[in-house]
Amino acid sequence: MPSALILIADGTEEMEFTITYDTLVRAGVACTSAFVSNGQRQADAGNYESNPPFAKGSRGVNILPDTYFSPQASTPDKYDLLVIPGGAKGAETISGNSPVQHLVREYLKAGKYVGMICAGSLAALTSGLPKQPITSHPSVRDKLKDAFEYSEEPVVVSGKLVTSRGPGTAFPFALTLVELLCGKEKRAEVAGPMVFPKGTFA
Repeated sequence: MPSALILIADGTEEMEFTITYDTLVRAGVACTSAFVSNGQRQADAGNYESNPPFAKGSRGVNILPDTYFSPQASTPDKYDLLVIPGGAKGAETISGNSPVQHLVREYLKAGKYVGMICAGSLAALTSGLPKQPITSHPSVRDKLKDAFEYSEEPVVVSGKLVTSRGPGTAFPFALTLVELLCGKEKRAEVAGPMVFPKGTFA
């Protein structure tokens, strides 16, 4: 069974996180969400309790992650896919995290998939990835356009790196990840019961 690690932080965009997680689960992918703390939250919390706190999403929706982010527990020998959602504040926390940057490089080096959506694509820049096709939310385009081959397609696949634009492209992003991990038949099997309007991306 394929497996995915989906990162989340305070300020993560709820739709991008939830739609991706849910769609992957529907395809039979074993998903784990991991809370990436910013320095202030960690200082306020002191010693963490055994279970992570709610992540407060970009629209104020509280989401309970499965676990804390641990670099040692997040290595590419344990998962087939690493997902970095957007949301300006959450993407800033995640993409600015040095262990996350290291893992992005390690996943790609190991031939594992890395998915980034919306402002989460900033992690491609902070991780020092080589110039290649990429997309993102328009709000961070100017930060990426010189370092990468910027595209405005809804989903861009560049080798093992998969990027997408925002909440409105979360379904095609998630279904593309399903197809890459599980095949075209599984993508169609998952998309069918979702009842997308005829002629859309499903």
